[in-house]
Amino acid sequence: MKTYITFILIPFFTLSQIDTIYFTSANPFSFKDVITDLDSQEKQEVYGILRLPNEFENKKRPVIIALAGSEGWAEHHYEYLKMYRELGIATFEVCSFKSRGVFSTVGTQIDVTTAMMVLDSYRAFETLSNHPNINSKKIGITGWSLGGGVTFFSAWNPLKNAINSDVNFAAHLALYPPCIVTPENLNFSDAPMHILIGELDNWTPAQACVDLLKSINKENINLTIYEEAHHSFDRNTEPVVKENGYILKKCRFKMKENGTVVMNFLNIPMSSPFLQKIGLAGCAKRGPTYGGNQVTKIKAMYFSKEFMKKNLLN
Repeated sequence: MKTYITFILIPFFTLSQIDTIYFTSANPFSFKDVITDLDSQEKQEVYGILRLPNEFENKKRPVIIALAGSEGWAEHHYEYLKMYRELGIATFEVCSFKSRGVFSTVGTQIDVTTAMMVLDSYRAFETLSNHPNINSKKIGITGWSLGGGVTFFSAWNPLKNAINSDVNFAAHLALYPPCIVTPENLNFSDAPMHILIGELDNWTPAQACVDLLKSINKENINLTIYEEAHHSFDRNTEPVVKENGYILKKCRFKMKENGTVVMNFLNIPMSSPFLQKIGLAGCAKRGPTYGGNQVTKIKAMYFSKEFMKKNLLN
């Protein structure tokens, strides 16, 4: 594992420590690849950016592992991470895209998949657990859109047992994740989990999350739906149409215990990029709306702050 440590100067002449940390992950296309054939997957070097609070005092801190959406890291993501560090919580930006030479997966979702990013998050957890400034008992996870789906399914126990049963995230906060896949095995973590999503979201619809949580039926998993809010409600730009994105309002898929996602017709496994494209063609359209709602953003950031304070600092 290679680690590069850099100190940068920020306003008021205080120092913030930044580590670029490399670790070994892999490139599974699907959850099935993780659950049934993880050892055979192509290895992949991945890196992330660890940022410690300004006054870290050389002691162990909680950390939040963070994962971006299909367009990669953006300004609004960094606002959350800055907020967490001001609380005294370290942050770790997983660079799943750039590590693989990818800049966006909008409209394809095949170059960097949810399965790859879930595995990245586990390998990041393992690596950070050995860091001298990290409290391994207080590692949370958060993500937006695609990263929100990673955050949610990082709590699915069949994946955990396949990757590393000793990894225990202390909290999962998923912002507008795709909830369109319901597992047959509904065995999820007992850790605190919460979804924040917009009422008007047609990219990753809120109703799918309502349905999924109803199926799981666990008291530790909760949901907040914000009125008059689209996908990416915490962006600093007005809502616009994303021409090549997917509208997933009518899509619902089942996932078998071994991680195989099947189409709504004939139960055909969506086990390759081609089959996944066929499966989505049967229910999805192009052109979802995404963009900011400043009132909702304030509410979401406040909730996120309190959620992480409660579960990582207490």
